[in-house]
Amino acid sequence: MEIVSMRDYQGRNIYSHKPVIRMTVDLGYLSNRFTKELPGFNEKLLEFFPGLNKHYCSPGYPGGFVERLQEGTLVSHVTEHLAIELQCLMGYDVYFGKTRVFQEPDLYHIIYEYINQACAMNFGYAAAKIVLALVSGESDSIEAILRQLQRRSLDSDLGPSTRAIWNEARRRQIPVRRLGEDSLLQLGYGKYMRFIEASLPDSTSSIAVDLAKNKHLVKCLLQENNIPVPEGGIADSEEAAVVLAEQIAYPVTIKPWDGNQGKGVTVNIENETGVRKAYRAASLYRKRVIVEKHIWGKDYRVLVVGDQVVGVAERRPPSVTGDGIHSLAELVELENSKPFRGKGHEKAMTEIQIDSVSREYLDKVGLSSDYVPPLGQVVLLRANGNLSTGGTARDCTREIHPDNKAIAIKAARIIGLEVAGIDMVADDISRSISPGYGAIIEVNAAPGLRMHLQPLEGEGRNVAANILDNMYPAGTPSSIPIISITGTNGKTTVTRLISHVMSLTGKKVGMTCSSGTYIGDECISEGDNTGPISARSILYNREVEAAVLETARGGIIRQGLAYDLADVGIIVNISDDHLGLDGVKSLEDLAFVKSLVVEAVKADGYAVLNADDSMCESILPRVKSKLLLFSQVNNNPLIEHHIKEGGRAVLLENAIIYLYNGINRMPLMGIHEIPITFQGRALANIENCLAASAGLWALDVPNSIIRLGLSSFKSDPLSNQGRFNLFDLGDFQVLLDYGHNEKAYQSITQFASTLSARRLVGVIGMPGDRSEQAIFNVGKISGQFFDRIYIKEDRDLRGRAPGHVAGILYHGAISGGAEEKEVVIINDELEALQNAMDNARSGDLIIMFYEKFAPAFQLVQKYMDVVQPISILQDKPAFMPAVGSAIQ
Repeated sequence: MEIVSMRDYQGRNIYSHKPVIRMTVDLGYLSNRFTKELPGFNEKLLEFFPGLNKHYCSPGYPGGFVERLQEGTLVSHVTEHLAIELQCLMGYDVYFGKTRVFQEPDLYHIIYEYINQACAMNFGYAAAKIVLALVSGESDSIEAILRQLQRRSLDSDLGPSTRAIWNEARRRQIPVRRLGEDSLLQLGYGKYMRFIEASLPDSTSSIAVDLAKNKHLVKCLLQENNIPVPEGGIADSEEAAVVLAEQIAYPVTIKPWDGNQGKGVTVNIENETGVRKAYRAASLYRKRVIVEKHIWGKDYRVLVVGDQVVGVAERRPPSVTGDGIHSLAELVELENSKPFRGKGHEKAMTEIQIDSVSREYLDKVGLSSDYVPPLGQVVLLRANGNLSTGGTARDCTREIHPDNKAIAIKAARIIGLEVAGIDMVADDISRSISPGYGAIIEVNAAPGLRMHLQPLEGEGRNVAANILDNMYPAGTPSSIPIISITGTNGKTTVTRLISHVMSLTGKKVGMTCSSGTYIGDECISEGDNTGPISARSILYNREVEAAVLETARGGIIRQGLAYDLADVGIIVNISDDHLGLDGVKSLEDLAFVKSLVVEAVKADGYAVLNADDSMCESILPRVKSKLLLFSQVNNNPLIEHHIKEGGRAVLLENAIIYLYNGINRMPLMGIHEIPITFQGRALANIENCLAASAGLWALDVPNSIIRLGLSSFKSDPLSNQGRFNLFDLGDFQVLLDYGHNEKAYQSITQFASTLSARRLVGVIGMPGDRSEQAIFNVGKISGQFFDRIYIKEDRDLRGRAPGHVAGILYHGAISGGAEEKEVVIINDELEALQNAMDNARSGDLIIMFYEKFAPAFQLVQKYMDVVQPISILQDKPAFMPAVGSAIQ
């Protein structure tokens, strides 16, 4: 078995609404070997991974997968389940997977869910290695593979603070993604986007963070504001530390001037020898150290968010309780075996380590790790209670005295921190601290949240919610309006039209479509930008106030969606195109892919569907949001039922667009008032206007703005480049359009048939990756409609040999009734267009289905420079001298 490729689907996708990896494997000789035929395979697999006994698989109950094993299944299927089980062993709650044949007989897609993106692919690679090891009977490497996975998982996983923020954001449907492999999260979309690193929000200044790190300066500022702090100063040498300790008077505490997590801290130092040793320990982190009076009492952490204390925890040093049998080292090992303790931050509590610091502490109290404490004796293993070294926490949020709350909030404000961890020492947090009775020891930026989220004793506090409340106060949005548009034909026009109308509301609109990515009027990237990469450039731009995203089939299949949930998802139509590509073999397959756009809509958002489309009814069960239908047909049964049930619909009746809210209807405007319909002649653009109107109405855009937008949007290169662009060149006309499938050709020829041209001339072509039947059918349609045909080929042949597509089109045109003498093959599309214009007769309508718009448009402009100014035919009722605006 060989891994051919791995693909990461970070967003909602055609396999799952959760992130998944798709691993393509070549089974080779194992493609016809089932697990029951592999000696000892099933037994060894379940021996190493007993958790597989609980996997459901297709039978739908625990043990179902084992049944499949015993019946005999392929190793690709086993690899899927093992990739899931390996993640479960590392503590991830995942369960979704599937294995599907990709190409008979050897190639398979293995899809499995993941949580930790940084090591998601590692689980697939590891599963494949283990399966091959078991097939070959060599299982010695499995333990090493598991250790590597555990290290990689621990190193890359979100810490407890960041994970809590992530989970709370997801619960609130705040868009969230991780940047890199550290603790940086990006929240929200567009103008509402924010950053947070662990518990540090982006609104906290770097000066405040640097200030919090300078522990001596913090103490000085707090002291100036009459907040109790320990007496002390800074020493930059061992001798200076001794002098300062003697001036303060023992006992003292020594720590790095900008340390964290208790690193290099020594407390309760009682003599010069202790000072020298403590200085050397602290100077390993920073040469300058703080020497301060040791404050007796309990160690408390007070979490301040904004102007509130949201959590208080007493931190206790790691300890064990004697049983009269085991040594301290053995008791630590027993304690670490408890389910709530783990390495690093993987569990609620960290494993206790007997290191040089703890051995020194034990030596100081006359003990060692070999000591066997009597039954019931509690032995502390170090002086401080940092959770990162095995300490525990007790929640005491309800106990804190109001004065201590006020002091903590004041301290955070002085330093300039929105989220601060205030370290207090006092005998009892429920009594007001004052000079001589407790003090603030430190003020910390980016405080850890674990002690508040999962204390060993007391109530856990959802402090992540408090942090997000502070970042997004009540009534503050976290996302901009998102409108996602897909379909086979018309989606670019609908996207541009919605973007145009949305801009009239005063919002700065970000738009992606087949011609580029736009922010306001600025094109920031040219080309076909209908995939998730382009969408992200809009969603994560702070200027953007609304996102209008053309979402094409290819991007959905290859990468999934860029956004989590849209406010409105629109499917304009679904027809025969791209069949045979990327595993899409039928119209039903295509509908399944595109339906993701209406599945991924907020519960209070709208899915907009074309009730006239043959696939509409099959898509309806996939819609979980509100539904809005549109139709050009008065008696459409789907529309009639939907309206009777109180649903919303947009319906064309007697050339007027009506908005239905249940049985109540309201006229929007007449089709003849909308330029891109060419006074109702372009039926495809009527459909596009209905789709756009429905999407805009779903967003509660005022009807007056919708009318203004529809009436000011035109089929010209400025508003709707390359879509029904009709130019008057004096004696003849040229229409440029990006039609590239049967339905698009039918829509264009339907419109052209209303223009009363004396002769219809087609400059036709098709992308090379379409099926031969689809190419032939387009040729046949052209042969049935055009009086003269110029066949050209795209520069990008998409895997076809030169002349192949042209040959298929030629035979299709002849089968459609075209005369051989009226069909000319000119492979270069610009030469073909030039030929058509040079040989045009008076009254000709030349229709070019282009590959690249700009060169074709430039050729038309160049041609007109010799003859007369170029005009755009917009509302022209018949083939007459042009009326419209000049394009210079």
